[in-house]
Amino acid sequence: MTSSPAPPPVRRLTLADLPACLALAADRGWTREEHKWRLLLTAGQGYGIDAPADDPPPGSPGPGRHPRGGLIGAFVLTSYGPPAGSPDRTAYTCVSMVLVAGRHARRGLGRRLMRHALAESGSAAVFLTATDFGRPLYEELGFVPVGTTTMLTGRFARDGADGRTAGVPVRDATAADLPAVLALDAPVFGADRTHLLARLPSFADHFVVAAAASGTGITGFAAAWPNEGTTVLGPVVAEDETTARALIAELASRTDGPVRYDADTRHRGLTDWLRAHGLTGDTTNTLMVHGAPDIPGDIGRRFAPYSVALG
Repeated sequence: MTSSPAPPPVRRLTLADLPACLALAADRGWTREEHKWRLLLTAGQGYGIDAPADDPPPGSPGPGRHPRGGLIGAFVLTSYGPPAGSPDRTAYTCVSMVLVAGRHARRGLGRRLMRHALAESGSAAVFLTATDFGRPLYEELGFVPVGTTTMLTGRFARDGADGRTAGVPVRDATAADLPAVLALDAPVFGADRTHLLARLPSFADHFVVAAAASGTGITGFAAAWPNEGTTVLGPVVAEDETTARALIAELASRTDGPVRYDADTRHRGLTDWLRAHGLTGDTTNTLMVHGAPDIPGDIGRRFAPYSVALG
């Protein structure tokens, strides 16, 4: 009696696997998002499962058929340590881009990938942004919902923007601002993401800061980066909503075409302001966490994630 072959192992991905990741995303109807995938595979750690040797069955490719090779499953794990000077704080990991090839759906691969993510996370708490499709699996594995985001897109109507934003000076960030950006971000994000913020000057089209009224220090920062068909506004970190609006309005004024903003529904006033300025949408996702009571940081000053894939 012959035994079934062992399933392909979960292996670490490198930047050389970028084309396979893009193909897997396209297989599930996702946009290819090469710019974002490149960041995730360099700032985080990708994991994947290679297609077995007999996948797909022999025969001429036809509608719905796929060439041999490639990935049949993948995810990315991004690690965050405790903020500097706070060794007693919890470390976190963020799981994103959990994908299973359509021809291998409903075979337990998604569960296998997520169990591997939890094992790789060790003692760190784990958070993610879940679609309605993925949420049941995450709940089964012990993740609990802690918030909701709404994806808003459209052309930002700069004319008539709230006059209060005019009193907030916003300028381009410089290399000299990075220490102040990191100092502001540490308590707001609640974990150390220096490895991501240091990439903003090269990853983003625009990276701006709000200068303190005293002329010394900053009260917020934000970035805009290109994605498929839109410009994503994020991260947005600010001491108050007025400053967040000024940062957003400045970035939107520099952007041709539609923007995307992932709004935490706890910022109701900001969400209403964005809708009043031309952004629309009702696609919601659920913030979930495993091993901690909530995602890290101060939601009162964290107005937009770097990306829903990164928090």
